[in-house]
Amino acid sequence: QVQLVESGGGLVQPGGSLRLSCAASGIPFGFYVMGWYRQAPGKQRESIASVTRDGSTNYVDSVKGRFTISRDNAKNTVYLQMNSLKPEDTAVYYCNARRAALGVDLWGRGTQVSVSS
Repeated sequence: QVQLVESGGGLVQPGGSLRLSCAASGIPFGFYVMGWYRQAPGKQRESIASVTRDGSTNYVDSVKGRFTISRDNAKNTVYLQMNSLKPEDTAVYYCNARRAALGVDLWGRGTQVSVSS
């Protein structure tokens, strides 16, 4: 069964940190580009970070220097370390697995991140 399961969300104060995890099953994980997206209330879902199979990363400007994406191909897991969190980071965070050559685009159910004092 193909599944992406996110964990690690929660409520944190401004300036705090969270680490999101996404465990993948049912796919050849190493062949997929893994990414994190987020969707805030009333806004469109946006891509915030991605990591290729060889570890090359890309970030949206708003999280550069604060968030770090990484992957462990042996554990079929992708992580998002989020530091210096701001209230505007509040959103549902989604894990994505993409294999463009096959037209495959997979999504997790999301995990809520709330940044508030």
